[in-house]
Amino acid sequence: MNFPSEFKYTKDHEWVSSADSKIGVTAYAIEQLGDIVHIELPEVGKELKHGASFGTIESTKTVSDLYMPVSGKIIAVNQAVLKSPESLQMDPYKNGWLIQISPVGEATGLMSAKDYETFVAGH
Repeated sequence: MNFPSEFKYTKDHEWVSSADSKIGVTAYAIEQLGDIVHIELPEVGKELKHGASFGTIESTKTVSDLYMPVSGKIIAVNQAVLKSPESLQMDPYKNGWLIQISPVGEATGLMSAKDYETFVAGH
Protein backbone atom coordinates (compact mmCIF):
# COMPACT_ATOMS: atom_id res chain seq x y z
CA MET A 1 0.00 0.00 0.00
CA ASN A 2 1.31 3.45 -0.89
CA PHE A 3 1.12 6.38 1.57
CA PRO A 4 1.97 9.84 0.21
CA SER A 5 5.24 11.04 1.75
CA GLU A 6 4.11 14.68 1.89
CA PHE A 7 1.46 13.85 4.52
CA LYS A 8 1.72 13.12 8.24
CA TYR A 9 -0.32 10.30 9.80
CA THR A 10 -2.03 9.45 13.10
CA LYS A 11 -2.38 6.12 14.90
CA ASP A 12 -6.14 6.54 14.31
CA HIS A 13 -5.48 6.44 10.52
CA GLU A 14 -6.08 10.07 9.60
CA TRP A 15 -3.68 12.06 7.44
CA VAL A 16 -2.91 15.77 7.34
CA SER A 17 -1.26 17.74 4.56
CA SER A 18 1.22 20.33 5.80
CA ALA A 19 0.95 22.12 2.44
CA ASP A 20 -2.76 23.03 2.62
CA SER A 21 -3.95 21.70 6.03
CA LYS A 22 -6.40 19.25 4.49
CA ILE A 23 -7.29 16.22 6.58
CA GLY A 24 -8.52 12.82 5.44
CA VAL A 25 -8.54 9.13 6.23
CA THR A 26 -5.91 6.69 4.98
CA ALA A 27 -6.26 4.03 2.31
CA TYR A 28 -5.44 1.44 4.99
CA ALA A 29 -8.42 2.54 7.11
CA ILE A 30 -10.72 2.53 4.11
CA GLU A 31 -9.57 -0.96 3.16
CA GLN A 32 -10.32 -2.13 6.71
CA LEU A 33 -13.75 -0.45 6.75
CA GLY A 34 -14.96 -1.90 3.46
CA ASP A 35 -17.76 -0.18 1.53
CA ILE A 36 -18.21 3.40 2.76
CA VAL A 37 -21.90 4.37 2.89
CA HIS A 38 -22.02 7.62 4.91
CA ILE A 39 -19.76 10.36 6.24
CA GLU A 40 -20.67 12.98 8.82
CA LEU A 41 -18.48 16.09 9.04
CA PRO A 42 -18.62 19.34 11.05
CA GLU A 43 -19.78 22.74 9.84
CA VAL A 44 -17.33 25.32 8.51
CA GLY A 45 -16.28 27.63 11.34
CA LYS A 46 -16.21 24.98 14.07
CA GLU A 47 -13.04 24.98 16.18
CA LEU A 48 -11.70 21.63 17.36
CA LYS A 49 -8.77 20.58 19.52
CA HIS A 50 -6.16 17.98 18.64
CA GLY A 51 -7.59 14.51 19.35
CA ALA A 52 -11.25 15.64 19.28
CA SER A 53 -13.71 13.78 17.08
CA PHE A 54 -14.54 15.76 13.93
CA GLY A 55 -17.09 13.36 12.50
CA THR A 56 -17.83 9.78 11.63
CA ILE A 57 -17.31 7.44 8.72
CA GLU A 58 -19.82 4.64 8.26
CA SER A 59 -19.29 1.46 6.29
CA THR A 60 -21.33 -1.66 5.80
CA LYS A 61 -19.28 -3.14 8.69
CA THR A 62 -19.11 -0.38 11.32
CA VAL A 63 -19.19 3.31 12.25
CA SER A 64 -15.85 4.90 13.21
CA ASP A 65 -15.02 8.28 14.70
CA LEU A 66 -12.64 10.61 12.90
CA TYR A 67 -10.09 12.45 15.06
CA MET A 68 -8.31 15.77 14.61
CA PRO A 69 -4.57 15.27 13.97
CA VAL A 70 -4.01 18.95 14.87
CA SER A 71 -6.08 21.69 16.52
CA GLY A 72 -7.76 24.16 14.21
CA LYS A 73 -10.82 25.87 12.77
CA ILE A 74 -12.71 24.21 9.92
CA ILE A 75 -12.43 26.40 6.81
CA ALA A 76 -13.76 23.93 4.20
CA VAL A 77 -15.68 20.66 4.02
CA ASN A 78 -15.41 18.40 0.96
CA GLN A 79 -19.00 18.39 -0.30
CA ALA A 80 -18.16 15.94 -3.12
CA VAL A 81 -17.22 13.26 -0.56
CA LEU A 82 -20.37 13.94 1.47
CA LYS A 83 -22.49 13.42 -1.67
CA SER A 84 -20.54 10.37 -2.82
CA PRO A 85 -18.79 8.71 0.18
CA GLU A 86 -17.90 5.64 -1.86
CA SER A 87 -15.51 7.86 -3.89
CA LEU A 88 -13.07 7.64 -0.97
CA GLN A 89 -12.31 4.06 -1.93
CA MET A 90 -10.90 5.19 -5.28
CA ASP A 91 -8.97 8.27 -4.11
CA PRO A 92 -8.53 8.77 -0.34
CA TYR A 93 -5.77 11.37 -0.78
CA LYS A 94 -5.96 13.87 -3.65
CA ASN A 95 -9.72 14.31 -4.05
CA GLY A 96 -10.68 12.35 -0.93
CA TRP A 97 -9.81 14.97 1.67
CA LEU A 98 -12.57 15.47 4.25
CA ILE A 99 -11.95 18.85 5.88
CA GLN A 100 -9.54 21.74 5.55
CA ILE A 101 -8.49 23.66 8.64
CA SER A 102 -6.74 26.80 9.72
CA PRO A 103 -4.34 25.13 12.17
CA VAL A 104 -3.70 26.40 15.68
CA GLY A 105 -0.24 25.53 17.00
CA GLU A 106 2.07 22.80 15.87
CA ALA A 107 1.07 19.24 15.08
CA THR A 108 2.61 16.77 17.53
CA GLY A 109 2.75 12.99 17.66
CA LEU A 110 2.31 12.49 13.92
CA MET A 111 4.10 9.85 11.88
CA SER A 112 5.92 10.11 8.58
CA ALA A 113 4.66 7.95 5.70
CA LYS A 114 7.46 5.45 6.37
CA ASP A 115 6.64 5.26 10.09
CA TYR A 116 2.93 4.87 9.33
CA GLU A 117 3.66 2.07 6.85
CA THR A 118 5.63 0.27 9.57
CA PHE A 119 2.80 0.92 12.05
CA VAL A 120 0.07 -0.62 9.84
CA ALA A 121 2.32 -3.54 8.88
CA GLY A 122 2.21 -4.53 12.55
CA HIS A 123 -1.61 -4.83 12.53
